[in-house]
Formats: sequence, structure tokens, C-alpha cells
Amino acid sequence: MGVPKLRTDKARVAWIGLFFWALISNSLFFCDLARSQESRPEIYDRSNLVAWCIVPFDSQKRTPAQRADMLDELRIRRLAYDYRAEHVASFEEEILTLKKHGIELTAWWFPTVLNDEAKLILSLLKKHDVHPQLWVTGGGDPSMQGDAETAFIASEVRRLREIALAAQEANCKVALYNHGGWFGIPENQLRLIEAIDLPNVGIVYNLHHAHDQIERLPEILKKIGPKLLALNLNGMQTDGDRIGKKILVIGEGDRDRDWVRVIAQSGFRGPIGILNHTDLDARQRLIENLQGLDRLVKDTSTKP
Repeated sequence: MGVPKLRTDKARVAWIGLFFWALISNSLFFCDLARSQESRPEIYDRSNLVAWCIVPFDSQKRTPAQRADMLDELRIRRLAYDYRAEHVASFEEEILTLKKHGIELTAWWFPTVLNDEAKLILSLLKKHDVHPQLWVTGGGDPSMQGDAETAFIASEVRRLREIALAAQEANCKVALYNHGGWFGIPENQLRLIEAIDLPNVGIVYNLHHAHDQIERLPEILKKIGPKLLALNLNGMQTDGDRIGKKILVIGEGDRDRDWVRVIAQSGFRGPIGILNHTDLDARQRLIENLQGLDRLVKDTSTKP
């Protein structure tokens, strides 16, 4: 017994309608997906994020293998390595473990002078053909003037130039790390870089050491942009360093919407650090910062 023609036609029309509905729905979905990806600055993509301050700053005291497993789990593919005396013996293990997991050694917290420890680090980097940025800090009285400042600059240039020349032999760049004091003022770092006069010297800028500079962040990024090698994020509260809120989860500070836009619009496209820098579990803190950054970027990307 045949199917009535009217019913057959209705079924055909229904299937055709369903097909076009699915086609249009999928098109709208992928358009929305493309728009959301376009609105999210690439600089904040997970592939560009670097875990920072998770070696001595970790309540779980992870081994190199445990640390690499944690980064795998969180889909973080870059590490900036900081250490203390107890980690020196495991330097080579750390390098080999990161290589095994396919995690980039983006940066290394480096001694302030070219001592035996610094030479050991450089020898291992050469041996295993890895080329991280070497993050070097300094100090000095920010109120220095005249002859005192001139002498200090000369001393700093000698110190840093020796490190930079050794770093060149290992095909590494040196990044001046703002850690407060005279050395933590971006304009002073630019003066040092000009005096050092070597192509492998730049700056790593840390928000958690720049609470007093947040108001002029656009100006600072414009000045240091050509020399900026890395930028480390932090939840930024107004006067946070004075009220016990120096280190906050990203997204918890009242200035976070400011910096997330300023950095995205600055033109900088280098590595972005997210940190623990507390005595808490590094895994949990990294998760909180990843989630906070995602919410912050999504929120600021959808508002004018």
C-alpha cells in the first residue's frame, strides 16, 4: 500500500526545513565563535601565558616532574624558572623534564652578578641548547642625584654588561626586572640599556612591583615598548602595596579593567606571566589567575 503523496510531500518539506535550520544554526554558531575569538586579544591566549613564581613559591614543594605534570594539566606551555639554593642541584633535571613535556623554558631568574652559580646556569643552557630570557634585578636609592647617581649608573652598567656579554655566548637575552628602588623605575632602566649598548638587553615589567606606576601605565608601555621582552600580570588594587594587597588574584583588583585594556592596546605581543608568589598551592593559585583573566578579558571585550 503506497504512502499518500500529500504526506510524502509534507515529510520532504519538513526534512528540507530541518536541513536549512541546522545549516543556519551552525553558521550562526561559528560566526559567534569567530567574533568571540576576534574580540579576545591574542596576547591573553593560553598559549602565550607563562607560569611565574611557582618553584620556591609553592606550598606543595613540587619536584620538577610534579611541576611539569601540573603545567600539562593546566595546559600552560611556558615556565619562567625561579629558584632558591635548594633547587640548584636539580637545575639540569628541571631543564630535561621541561624538554620531555614540551614546555618552553621562557625565562630564568638570574643571579645579580656573574658568579659561579650564574656560570653553572649558562653552561647548562648551552649544553641543552635552550635560550631563556635571563631576568636580572637591581636596587639603589630612588632619590639619588648628581655624583651619587652617576657613580651608581656606572657600577650598574659594568655589572649588567658582564652578564649580557656572557648571555650572548649562550644566545640568551637579559631582561632588567623591576623590583623596586632606583632600578625599578622604567626610565632608569632605559638609561641603563642605552649605556650598556648591547642588542640582547631589554626589560621585563612586573605589575606587582609597579603599584605606584599604574596611573601612568599607558605612558610607560609606550616608552619601554621597543625594549619590552615580557610582562607579568597581577591583580592590581589602588595602593595595594601599602594596604597589604600587593599580590592579588587577577580580576580582584579595582584597576584590573584598566590594565587589561591598556596592555592589549599597547602593541606588545610578547610572553605574559601569571604568578603565584604566595605560600599557597601553586596549582590552585594558577587556576584562580587563569579563571580571573578569562573573566576579565571576556568582560572588557564585550564592553566599550
